[in-house]
Amino acid sequence: MPHHKSDELSVADARKEVHEVSTCTSPTPTQEKRGSALINFFSSFLGPKNPLAHPADPRQHTVWLLDNTAYQPVNEETDENQLCWHAEVIACIFETEGRKDMGNLVAAIADHIGLDGEMGSDDEVRRRIAERIQPFLNQVSPARTVTLQIPLSRPAQSHGLGPSDRDGIISQTVDMGEVEVYDGAVVRPRLQNFGDEAVSMSTTFAGPEGWLVISDIDDTIKHTMTLEPTGILRTTFADIPEPIAGMSELYKYVHSELFPAWFYLSASPYNLYPFLHDFLDEHYCPGTLVLRDYSWMGIAGLIKSFTEKTEEYKVDRMEKIRGWFPRRRVLCIGDSTQKDPEAYAEMYSRYPEWIHAIIIRKVKDVAHMEEKNEPERFEKAFQYVPSHIWTVFEDPEELYNFVDGLGHIGSRRYGRQANTKASRLRDKRYTVTINPLDYSPPYLGGVGQVMIYITQVECPCPAQL
Repeated sequence: MPHHKSDELSVADARKEVHEVSTCTSPTPTQEKRGSALINFFSSFLGPKNPLAHPADPRQHTVWLLDNTAYQPVNEETDENQLCWHAEVIACIFETEGRKDMGNLVAAIADHIGLDGEMGSDDEVRRRIAERIQPFLNQVSPARTVTLQIPLSRPAQSHGLGPSDRDGIISQTVDMGEVEVYDGAVVRPRLQNFGDEAVSMSTTFAGPEGWLVISDIDDTIKHTMTLEPTGILRTTFADIPEPIAGMSELYKYVHSELFPAWFYLSASPYNLYPFLHDFLDEHYCPGTLVLRDYSWMGIAGLIKSFTEKTEEYKVDRMEKIRGWFPRRRVLCIGDSTQKDPEAYAEMYSRYPEWIHAIIIRKVKDVAHMEEKNEPERFEKAFQYVPSHIWTVFEDPEELYNFVDGLGHIGSRRYGRQANTKASRLRDKRYTVTINPLDYSPPYLGGVGQVMIYITQVECPCPAQL
C-alpha cells in the first residue's frame, strides 16, 4: 500500500530540519515527532522481528480490525482438510491526529463535483464528505504491534499481531487450533487492553464444503457510476449510499437457498472500509470485505483505484480466496462497467471445478455503456465458459429461477453422505460440550455438558453435516 504523507516538506525544508536535529541538543516537539515517524518508517522494513516495534497506544493511535472468514486448510494433493481453524487477520493502524486542512479539502471536493448553491452549503452533506475523507488523510503508523483476544475458550485465546508494515497494515494468519464450532458460527475478537472503547471485528467460521459467493460492490449492488469520475466522487463522498433495486432481496434469497460464505470483492481503496462496511451491514448479508491496497494520491489517484487494472487485481484476490476454500462451489456476481466478466471467465478457465456460476448485471443507468453492454462483449469474454454457467441480467427478478437451479448442484453428491451420517447419529448417546462464548446464536449462559439421545435426524441442508 502506498505510504500516506501529511505535512510534506520540501527538499530544502527537510535538509534544514535534519541539520537542526543533528546540531540541537534539545529538539522541538515537532522535530521529535517527525524523527520518531522516520525511525518507525524505516524500521518497518525489518519485518516481524523488528527490534524497534512498539505496542500501539490507544491515546495516540486508531486501529481498525477488518471482519474476516476462518477456514480449515485443505491439502489439495490428498483433498483432506485439517481440523484446525485459520484466519487472516488484517489490522490498520493510524495516528490519531489528523490533518488540519479538512475544511479546505471538503470545500474542494464539493466544488469539484458541483455541489454549489443550497446543497453545497448543506451541513449534513459537508459532514458526510468530511467523515468519508478522513481515513484518506490519517497518517499511518508503521512498526506497531497489537494483541488480539479471540473468545473461543475461557480464558480467551491471545495472539500477538504485527508489527505493522510501512503502510501501517498488519496482515497475519492466525492459527486458532482445533476448536468445536459449527459452519456459519460467528465470534467477536477484540484488541486486548486498548482503551475504554472496545476495538473488535467479526470472524465467521466456514467449513471446507458448501457454497461461496464472490460479489462485486460498485454498480453491482451499490450505485457508484464507476465510468464517470464526477459520479464516483459524488456517490463516494457526498451521497447517501443507494443499493441497486432488488439486489438486497436477491442476496437474502441466495443466502436462504445456498447458505454460502460471502466475500465482497471491490476495487475501492481500503480507506473506504468503514463506509462500505456500514453500507453492507445495512443492506446485505454479512461477509468479508476485500478492498484494494490503494491509498489517497489526490483525486486522480482515487479514480485510478476504481478503474485501472481491476481484472488483474480481482483475479489475484480470487486466487487467494481459492487457496482458503478450494472445495467450495463458487457463485461470482458482478457487472458490466469494468472487467468483472473477463476476471470471472479467467478464473473459470483456471478452475472450472471451482466456479459453478457467473452472474453479470448489465448496467444501463450509467452513460456511455453501449459498447460494454453489447452481446458480443459477453460472448467474447465467456467464449470458453459453458452457457449454462453464466447469465446476464437487467432486473434481479430474472435470477430467482437461476438460483433455484444452483440449489440442486451437488445435491446428489451430498444426499448419500447425509443419509450415512444420519444413520450413524441415530440411537446413540453423545456428551456435548457447550461453549457459547460470544457465539451466534446469542449467549446461552455458560460452559457445561449435557447428555443427548438422538432418535430422529432431520437434514434440510445436507451440505451442512
